[in-house]
Amino acid sequence: MTERPIRVMVVDDHPMWRDAVARDLAEAGFDVVATAGDGDQAVRRARATAPDVLVLDLNLPGRPGVQVCKELAADGDPPVRVLVLSASGEHADVLEAVKSGATGYLLKSASTAELLEAVRRTAAGDAVFTPGLAGLVLGEYRRLAAEPAPARGASEPGAPRLTDRETEVLRLVAKGLSYKQIAERLVISHRTVQNHVQNTLGKLQLHNRVELVRYAIERGLDDA
Repeated sequence: MTERPIRVMVVDDHPMWRDAVARDLAEAGFDVVATAGDGDQAVRRARATAPDVLVLDLNLPGRPGVQVCKELAADGDPPVRVLVLSASGEHADVLEAVKSGATGYLLKSASTAELLEAVRRTAAGDAVFTPGLAGLVLGEYRRLAAEPAPARGASEPGAPRLTDRETEVLRLVAKGLSYKQIAERLVISHRTVQNHVQNTLGKLQLHNRVELVRYAIERGLDDA
């Protein structure tokens, strides 16, 4: 049985750019289920069509892109994965997007081939960043981890224990490895890595990769 194509939605307020991205994705075999030109439209249509990946510009009329990201990244089961595609490489914009739940961040200067690969990897659960931005994001994780964390169930005594393999996967996530790299390192399948991450999120009552990495760094797992 063939796998169904990855369902993608493209959100950008420039019609020519939006149409070009949607066309490139469709020609590469992705199922473009919707497009939108503003934030309110994006939230409505994403909830109606349930894409696997939302390719999202931050600079939108109405509801800003980071607000769209916050609302949709927490929606659904599983929630939509958000790949920001922006003209801005400003560090503040990148970090705000990631904190809002974006899985990855790609600059609009990226090639079509880079975009297609980024969408595939985002659908698979990998964090995808334009070169140079991944280090920035990991550095911010470390800075956040140095601050006192708000009280949450995962920090309390009696929190669910992780298996040795879940802890091992979490340690590699904290080091910034992609799911594919973790699978190769541990000689397990990509799907198994995803399952371990989802199980860990559930056990620790965390919502996304950002919270998971912070949790791991707080406990020094990135140095293990």
